[in-house]
Amino acid sequence: MRPVLMQEDGKLLSEDDLALIHALQLRPRASWSELGRVLGVDPVTVARRFNRLAEHGMAWVGLSPGPRMFDQMCLSFAQIDCAPGATASVAQALSGHPHMLTIERSAGGHDILATVAISDLPALSRYTLDLLPHVPGITAVDVRIVTHMFTEGGRWRIAALAPDQRAQLTAPAAPQPARHGGGDITAFDRALLARLAHDGRASYQALSTDLGVSLSTAKRRVEQLTRLDVLRFRCDFARPLGGWPVAITFWAKVPPADLPAVGHALIRLPETRNCAAVTGPHNLIVQASLHSVDDALRLETQLATTHPGLDIVDRVITLRHDKLLGRLLDPYGRSTGVVTPDIWAEPQN
Repeated sequence: MRPVLMQEDGKLLSEDDLALIHALQLRPRASWSELGRVLGVDPVTVARRFNRLAEHGMAWVGLSPGPRMFDQMCLSFAQIDCAPGATASVAQALSGHPHMLTIERSAGGHDILATVAISDLPALSRYTLDLLPHVPGITAVDVRIVTHMFTEGGRWRIAALAPDQRAQLTAPAAPQPARHGGGDITAFDRALLARLAHDGRASYQALSTDLGVSLSTAKRRVEQLTRLDVLRFRCDFARPLGGWPVAITFWAKVPPADLPAVGHALIRLPETRNCAAVTGPHNLIVQASLHSVDDALRLETQLATTHPGLDIVDRVITLRHDKLLGRLLDPYGRSTGVVTPDIWAEPQN
């Protein structure tokens, strides 16, 4: 059972809201009719419910990078120290950077933990060595480069649907042709991704109108990028208002030979949101969503018991998410706007 959260300014998500969010996590672009059949309500009700959530920033559908997108980018976690009293202004300034996918203010040794995505290693060096240290208020930047992404937040699921409902939304897909070619990102793709980052449920007609192409062109390219595992859609929500107010990051050391097995085991845990092999003194990062602070010790104990070779060297609870995969968030985790991620843009002040 989820704990009851007392919010002065935030209305909690209802069970019906969470069921819809779970359905959209499984099928982010399913029609209202398909979702209605699973949820047992009419399509108009489903659409109205989601539009209400989206209008108040409590749930939204956006994008996640697919495995082949990770092959085209340099991803890293940046631990940033700030001058006394400057953390909020630094977080606000960095939120406008298209390379800063996610920004978390931490209760730990570093003031900010940021997820940075950029086109390649030279661009990452320009961004982190030449640009970030000159942002007013930043005193130090420590970058850990991702060498393998075991899972990312778009794969994380809540548990609000019954097993038969989940089965209806996760039926085996029809066989797809072999994945080759067509995965390189073009200028048109960048415009397409920017539009979908704002509204992952935008219709093909809306995409064609906004981008000045035919409906068939818009539909064909979205389906191609999805089929090639370059692009994935995801449904996110205001986690503090939905029963997941706690986000924790574990930095761990694992014997290199055991890292693949441990990483793939950790992504099967329901709490795991992100899991990646990284450079630096700690070669594994695990980020989890929890119902309460007490769950942090339970999860850490479980990890240590199940994987004796896993040495957790640091654990950091997030005090506030300022940005989540391009979405600007308020203190309750609600979306207040979008800064379109653009890993191909040249870093600049």
